[in-house]
Amino acid sequence: MKKYILFAVITVMSVLADQLSKLWVVQNLRYRIDEIDVIPGMLSFVHAQNRGAAFGIMQGKMFIFAIFTLLALGVLGQMLWQLEEDDYFQNIALAMIASGAVGNAIDRGRQQYVTDFIRVYTENPDISAFFINNFGTNEWPSFNIADTTIVIGLLMFLFHFLFLEKNPNAEPAT
Repeated sequence: MKKYILFAVITVMSVLADQLSKLWVVQNLRYRIDEIDVIPGMLSFVHAQNRGAAFGIMQGKMFIFAIFTLLALGVLGQMLWQLEEDDYFQNIALAMIASGAVGNAIDRGRQQYVTDFIRVYTENPDISAFFINNFGTNEWPSFNIADTTIVIGLLMFLFHFLFLEKNPNAEPAT
């Protein structure tokens, strides 16, 4: 039971942080006009809307996003059910991924787009030139807290499987 409580608390807190931050952005920053420098020349808050998925792909495919989100939440629920009671690391990773999926699903269901606001870019001439020459831009697509929790959760899983998971076929150290 403890693992489900931990999962629920982290998921709810992360969804609240996501939704409250988006609400603040919508109420305080005019869409595609206002910008607040957090770290000048590197990080700012803006008001953007994404009608697609990561990097704006699949614009307007809300039905596909809904199906994918439900499937993902089902898989995450199954993984949580199979998880050892005291595997806090993976529990937190699952909760982070689930909260991101739910946070963005709330936006898509309520307004047919996701509110993004974290802008990462560079104005350093040398670095900016490198990125523009190699990637066509010196700016990462805007994102939000839900996107961040999904990435953190996935990185936690990757870390777990690369460094923490015990290989059942490994010979014991002598």
